[in-house]
Amino acid sequence: SAPREITESKGQEEELVSLVKYFSVVWSKASKKKHKKWEGDAVLIVKGRSCILKDLEGKDIGKDSLVMPRPDKNHQWMFSKNCFPLVDVVIDPHVVYHLRPHQKEGIIFLYECVMGMRMNGRYGAILADEMGLGKTLQCISLIWTLQCQGPYGGKPVIKKTLIVTPGSLVNNWRKEFKQWLGSERIKIFAVDQDHKVEEFIKSTLYSVLIISYEMLLRSLDQINNLKFDLLICDEGHRLKNSAIKTTTALFSLSCEKRIILTGTPIQNDLQEFFALIDFVNPGVLGSLSSYRKIYEEPIVMSREPSASEEEKQLGDRRAAELTRLTGLFILRRTQEVINKYLPPKIENVLFCRPGTLQIELYKKLLNSQAVRFCLQGSLENSPHLICIGALKKLCNHPCLLFNSIKGKECSSTSDGNEEKSLYEGLLSVFPADYNSLECTEKDSGKLQVLSKLLTVIRELRPTEKVVLVSNYTQTLNILQDVCKRYGYAYARLDGQTPISQRQKIVDGFNSKYSSDFIFLLSSKAGGVGLNLIGGSHLILYDIDWNPATDIQAMSRVWRDGQKHAVHIYRLLTTGTIEEKIYQRQISKQALSGAVVDLTKTSEHIQFSVEELKNLFTLHENSHCVTHDLLECECSGEDHTDDSLEKDAVTRHCQLGLGQHKSSSLKPLSMSQLKKWKHFSGDHLNLIDPFLERIRENVSFFFQNITNQATCI
Repeated sequence: SAPREITESKGQEEELVSLVKYFSVVWSKASKKKHKKWEGDAVLIVKGRSCILKDLEGKDIGKDSLVMPRPDKNHQWMFSKNCFPLVDVVIDPHVVYHLRPHQKEGIIFLYECVMGMRMNGRYGAILADEMGLGKTLQCISLIWTLQCQGPYGGKPVIKKTLIVTPGSLVNNWRKEFKQWLGSERIKIFAVDQDHKVEEFIKSTLYSVLIISYEMLLRSLDQINNLKFDLLICDEGHRLKNSAIKTTTALFSLSCEKRIILTGTPIQNDLQEFFALIDFVNPGVLGSLSSYRKIYEEPIVMSREPSASEEEKQLGDRRAAELTRLTGLFILRRTQEVINKYLPPKIENVLFCRPGTLQIELYKKLLNSQAVRFCLQGSLENSPHLICIGALKKLCNHPCLLFNSIKGKECSSTSDGNEEKSLYEGLLSVFPADYNSLECTEKDSGKLQVLSKLLTVIRELRPTEKVVLVSNYTQTLNILQDVCKRYGYAYARLDGQTPISQRQKIVDGFNSKYSSDFIFLLSSKAGGVGLNLIGGSHLILYDIDWNPATDIQAMSRVWRDGQKHAVHIYRLLTTGTIEEKIYQRQISKQALSGAVVDLTKTSEHIQFSVEELKNLFTLHENSHCVTHDLLECECSGEDHTDDSLEKDAVTRHCQLGLGQHKSSSLKPLSMSQLKKWKHFSGDHLNLIDPFLERIRENVSFFFQNITNQATCI
């Protein structure tokens, strides 16, 4: 009956919102004087749960705040035993003024969930909005509201809130509270090196405790003795494993109202999905064993290539049922809800011609004994991950490979004969006087493109800044050397940066007074919560197997608050493994519209021998293997294929087998890529001034512009 009740209440809500009433009124400023002074005539516009007061010239005089839905009679019977009068719960007008429509919707969703208005006896929620949509602000609004008032007699719903977050975001939460509510209205306590949990316990001033996951484990005994009415777990997808200490610790807290925040959809398997659901609403999906039997097994089986039609239908039914049930307390919005408020985004994929040394080394690696062993058919003891790692290093810069070889020669320990057989004879390919301490541009196609790109950005946009991202610390070192060589001021944040200093570094870069031109960022360290709107050019120097990692990095600059048009550049080495990873990303992203994405990611990725044969191939004579696979009929001269949209959707996908077919999928897919602009590096009339200046080193371009109407 719960889903039916929700549907009915939503229908009533939609009817209420659609009804607009106009009233002629006279108005005055708030005053305690006995004889009020009326200011004049006005029009009061009432729409749904909000109203606007306008003067006769149409200017806004004032707006009311956001009013939460009233609980139904069943909820009143359950929670208002003393028959307190029912009052409206109102969001602070000061906060509402700054809220986007999707954020208002999110606050209402969270309110209904934690109040038990969506499912009887369930008080948990998962807010899974993409990054940059203001999950923190939505939670702050909820906390402040519940701490001040409630629907029954206006009594506050909560007294103390616990916010658990990655260490790098503790200061960010503190900063956000201060930004939206100041330091006097609500007292928050953030645990760090100088502020311990004991201080929070001793003081009666504080109502919100912000603590990192690591510090929570250390202070668990003390925190368990405190009573919290609301628990918020930021970047909560780390709770996907119910066996880990952190999840066990949080489960031990006797707090019913639980919220998980995550910008990352559940990626790996249905068991991880169960762990998150069971954390916010324990028992709602039954036991793990029954969940596996009812949902996981049929859904997984239906996605096997050998699945019968009956198994596919059963899997689809169970997936729909699972989505319907969990959809009552999971809310996910994508970047699209905020796109209209943002400046243009010009996204480019650049296929960089490899250097001569890179090609020679690449061929040598592919002919190595280790690679041949990988392709013999037995993957159990195959060194394929070592081989893939070596090829990826080479795509970034040959000196990374050179240092790996030298490191193995000097090391007293060895991981076996795999690397020896992989690196055998490679040193002879390097020049006799090769110096890995001087990683020059001439040896790396991507570094040549990067160097020219930085020069042209500096020249054409002297006041704008660049965020430069890599997955590897060693590669960041090379990029840092480039900054030093050309005299570019830079900031750097990677896994070695002390957590206590990270927000300060970010704030410094974002400041308009900063002299930094470049922000060097490790994609892993930048995986959560970083706002880098001080930069308007973002360059992804290398690619990750997991598309979410690259998408997260790109979300750092194109988000609310950005003032400039945003230029994003993804650098791929033409014809190499990087193109294959990109193709795999495209096919992987097409799965993210499902309940879960069952493909593995990163180092856990699995390969067939056929896939390895494809990975371990160098396409020397292609300008762009990815474009070849699209079977696009253009010649690479400023092409956008709108006429083939229908054909692109029905054509067999060559960029990955087994794509999940759904018309509602939003991430980039093959058919969407086909509709991007395509430019060959040989094309002589590139309109984009940035691309024109790097054309000599790029064999092919893909480009897409979002919000083009506002692009200058």
